[in-house]
Amino acid sequence: MTARLRLTRGVAAIGVAALTLSACGGGEDGDTAGTGTGTDTGGGTATEEPQGEPAEGDGTLTIGSLLPQTGNLAFLGPPEFAGVELAIQEINEAGGVLGNEVRYVEGDSGDTSQDIANPTVDRLLSEGVDVIVGAASSGVSFNVIDKITNAGVVQFSPANTSPDFTDYDDNGLYFRTAPSDVLQGRILGETILADGYTNVGIIALQDPYGEGLAENISQAVEDGGGSLSPGNVVFYDPAAANFDAQVGEIAAANPEAVVLIGFDESARVIQSMVGQGIGPQEVPLYLVDGNTGNALGEDLPPGLLEGVRGSIPGAEATEEFRNRLLEVDPALTDFSYSAESYDAVIISALAAVAAGNDSGEAIGREIPDVTRGPGQDCTTFEECRDLLEAGEDINYNGVSGPIELSDNGDPTEASVGIYTYGPDNRLLPEVDYQSGSLEG
Repeated sequence: MTARLRLTRGVAAIGVAALTLSACGGGEDGDTAGTGTGTDTGGGTATEEPQGEPAEGDGTLTIGSLLPQTGNLAFLGPPEFAGVELAIQEINEAGGVLGNEVRYVEGDSGDTSQDIANPTVDRLLSEGVDVIVGAASSGVSFNVIDKITNAGVVQFSPANTSPDFTDYDDNGLYFRTAPSDVLQGRILGETILADGYTNVGIIALQDPYGEGLAENISQAVEDGGGSLSPGNVVFYDPAAANFDAQVGEIAAANPEAVVLIGFDESARVIQSMVGQGIGPQEVPLYLVDGNTGNALGEDLPPGLLEGVRGSIPGAEATEEFRNRLLEVDPALTDFSYSAESYDAVIISALAAVAAGNDSGEAIGREIPDVTRGPGQDCTTFEECRDLLEAGEDINYNGVSGPIELSDNGDPTEASVGIYTYGPDNRLLPEVDYQSGSLEG
């Protein structure tokens, strides 16, 4: 990190050991309605334009992060923090926004089992942030979205995938660079069918992420001619002492292939599956972004995961981009959602330039337009900023892909990578990236 990056670090309220998985994309246990200062529980529309002139900023774009340093998504924090810090570093090296360097206030989101996110948001708001990048967890975001957006601040998640955000009543201030699980579910379901399996079982943690992704995978399988009977879809409490009963239900259904939707508890679920004769070497296993990663195999016998496939939303991170991230954090071993975090910051900064105003309300009004045509294609902050200052419209194409945000704040085009484990329980370098579109 360079001296040009002005960083205010927060102290986590509670220290929890970081986990060792390598990728994730949704939320954990938690309400599906916001529990911040607002009372709306969603179901409205994010397309309503705010009335009147936006608030005036103070001239300094201040970015806050609400990303996991602790809790059961802490494994996802390092690449996301690195993406945010790299973007701010490069923006400031290019001269900043509206003549001033971007200021950064770091914050821990924790998870939904402890109330770390709300105090963090309170601190970020007291520091005058204009944009909060996070949370990684859909469950955490639902707990703070009202507090953030009702304060006139942009919330921009790099990893929320719950479909419920699409029509959430967020005052036009919630955005994400990760695609809805409608897309991940569709692509993974189609992948399973293409591999020749039509009778599919799903075992998933019971929360908005697990339930939503299970529904979308089921829909894709059934639309493609496959089947999932009620007994083939089983949910579990991730805090349970063991998962033998739920695994037993799936074993009794005798599926041709199994999808496991979970987080750090996934290794224990797989061990139970092995014990009941439906382990990955007996029944083909598919994973999702919440448990696909190199560290999953560290708690499992060597070779157990060979041939297992898993999906992670996001375009391929180039070697050049990874090297830039490693200059920020040389300890990085995984890069999931780093590009999405980077792009969330770059897009927010470009929106401030387009608005000529660094307030959250002004930024929120410009975010969709800087990501989609018509306009000049551009790929870096400096290039795009210069076009905006010359009076040109722009179409920012980021390191995470084409982006193309809808008025609802969702990517309408995105990629999902299908990863495969090798004999050493680590992901093979060859990844099958599949692109898809979502309704705007």
